[in-house]
Amino acid sequence: MTMKASSRQANGVTIVSLCGRITLGEGSVILRDTVKSLSAQGHKKILLDLGDVTYIDSSGIGELVSAFTSVRNSGGELKLLKLTKQVHDLLQVTKLHTIFDIQEDEAAAIAAFAR
Repeated sequence: MTMKASSRQANGVTIVSLCGRITLGEGSVILRDTVKSLSAQGHKKILLDLGDVTYIDSSGIGELVSAFTSVRNSGGELKLLKLTKQVHDLLQVTKLHTIFDIQEDEAAAIAAFAR
């Protein structure tokens, strides 16, 4: 399945909905290019909706960490929304759940940017 990304705005937060697999190759490139483009356009509050992401490999994990780091280094924030069980378990095993702000509810996630 090809990964797709679409973005929209809500209360000053850019919500990026990802669908498919974040894997070595096209999936991780789409994630990288999307976040890089949003940062270049001055978007500082980015929420990655992973509710429709079915699989992430080690390259995809690396890309999530890279996106988080680049957004933070540019003075922004990146949060994750609606993790599937597989993705949530993967972040727990890798201990990355301690780094990312993970939200289950979109409204709560948007409000969390204000804190």
